Amino acid sequence: MLVLSRKSNEEIVIGGNIRVKILEISGNRVRLGITAPNHVPVLREEIFARMEANHAGELEFELAGSSAG
Repeated sequence: MLVLSRKSNEEIVIGGNIRVKILEISGNRVRLGITAPNHVPVLREEIFARMEANHAGELEFELAGSSAG
């Protein structure tokens, strides 16, 4: 993991086409602005984890259904 320090209004560039800008720092919260191509999904970690869990549940259901026949 790369760890960087940034101040408000500074940016990080990833792969030349993704930009993460520090918009505001307030106490222990940081507001980020993310610019990425439309084909790159940008999700909060908890949403991504929920989607993965739902997808895993769907796969289990499909596997159980295919063995029943």
